[in-house]
Amino acid sequence: MAPVWGYGPDNGPNTWHTSFPIALGEQQSPIDINTSDAKYDPSLKPLSISYDPSTAKSIVNNGHAFNVEFDDSEDKSVLRGGALEGTYRLKQFHFHWGSCDGHGSEHTVDGTKYEAELHLVHWNTKYSSFGEAVTKCDGLAVVGVFLQVGDAKPALQKVVDALALIPYKGKSAPFTDFDPSGLLPSSLDFWTYQGSLTTPPLLQCVTWNVLKEPISVSQDQISKLRGLYFNDENDDPCHMVDNYRPPQPLKGRVVRASFH
Repeated sequence: MAPVWGYGPDNGPNTWHTSFPIALGEQQSPIDINTSDAKYDPSLKPLSISYDPSTAKSIVNNGHAFNVEFDDSEDKSVLRGGALEGTYRLKQFHFHWGSCDGHGSEHTVDGTKYEAELHLVHWNTKYSSFGEAVTKCDGLAVVGVFLQVGDAKPALQKVVDALALIPYKGKSAPFTDFDPSGLLPSSLDFWTYQGSLTTPPLLQCVTWNVLKEPISVSQDQISKLRGLYFNDENDDPCHMVDNYRPPQPLKGRVVRASFH
């Protein structure tokens, strides 16, 4: 049976290393981005993001977060540029968030947390599948977007409205005709570093591209995320909150910036 992990006091991030020793590895994520230590790198190309709304497939509550999943059989929704070589296909996106009295981004900037964080997960098409790519050091590229509370994000509303269909772990629903580029800020300036998945199995396969500019979302939109449940419908209700991993040691890694 697969090890059970979560975000509670008995199975939360500070216990993950017992089942996943790589949790103590040299390239773990997330990190605190110290802006004064980040190095401007003029060789970084601009991020090129092209998403096809027809690739959106489904929305799923996996008991840790919810994923919006995409058809990744062709180069239709792709990420290129930055520090990346080649083409990376969009597999899914998900969010991490806090509770009603706390911020829940995974990355922090100079020690400051945002309300929530969006991760758009892509895999390197030089490999045969997502499953193969996660075993390679250059296998995945994730775009991280910070969320801060302000005006509502119109593009997020379709996602938020669909959450009513997947309240419990294991629930899924069709989710089609959606362009996730509507969830991006106007500027694609980014920090990049080599890191890992932020959930078990914590594989060190991710080139991170954390966008500097946050997007604005409404308090109501954030509250809808907190209305989900970690549990399946037959178990005691446990609201899906604080589903984030704290920043991990940098261990000598250099964070590069695409901007001065």
